[in-house]
Amino acid sequence: MRRSFFCLMALFFFSFAASAADVVTGTAQNIPTQELEGFNLSGYTEGGRKSWDIKGDKANVNGDQVAVTNVNANSYGDQDLNMQAKKGNIDKTTGNVNLEDNVVITAESGATLKTDTLEWQRGKDLVQTNDKVSIEDTNMTVQGQGLEAHPNLKEAKLKRDVTANILSDTKDKTKDNRIQITSDGPMEVDQASQSAVFSENVQALELSSGRRLKADRMQVVFDEDSKKIKEIVCTGNVEVHQGQNITYSDNLVYKADEQRMILTGKPKLLIDPGDRSSRDILKY
Repeated sequence: MRRSFFCLMALFFFSFAASAADVVTGTAQNIPTQELEGFNLSGYTEGGRKSWDIKGDKANVNGDQVAVTNVNANSYGDQDLNMQAKKGNIDKTTGNVNLEDNVVITAESGATLKTDTLEWQRGKDLVQTNDKVSIEDTNMTVQGQGLEAHPNLKEAKLKRDVTANILSDTKDKTKDNRIQITSDGPMEVDQASQSAVFSENVQALELSSGRRLKADRMQVVFDEDSKKIKEIVCTGNVEVHQGQNITYSDNLVYKADEQRMILTGKPKLLIDPGDRSSRDILKY
């Protein structure tokens, strides 16, 4: 199973940041100030295989801080990763890493994450930014404001203003099978359950039919192999808009392979609600 990109991003920091901090500490801890041209560090496994490398045009070592320009780093393992940024800073004492200016992380699969700044707090097991984040993968694109990821827990969260375009795993391959989901946020990703939860003013648009879902909360469950949407579970103030008809319920499960919806909890259908003189309500 190909790992989720959020987890890959987090593992990238674990694979090189802590080791890089240790190497720099060992070579420069007794030197008050040092400027290195053509900065280059590498790390190897016990078997002698390269596990990471980090390069930069310059590295300025000032006490516990190592400032690197034009960072270009790689992590080698189950899936190779590349990280680039105009500026980076490593704290030798804590092992924390700060990146800024055109931060781009690219996985071997082609998935990318882009943002303006990114911080990894080693002691708190936290990767975060308050800036706009853009994530692109084979079957989805996601944008949002602010990111928090906990590598050990394999969890990540886009904080607010989330827009996601994700392919659904439908039987009819001739249709546009994308579903666009927007929410005020957060969007929380859990790799263990292969799911993402959208909260606050959530809307999902089925692009092939124009059908729109609204709910307080949506849980998107992904197929483990294809990474496409398997089902969407909606809870709280559920609405389904299709043409002039609106259906209400407490809960809804959308089955992507059949593009079928199962509504529970006092479902009712409003037919042509725009014409109040001839409104019909069907309750189930």
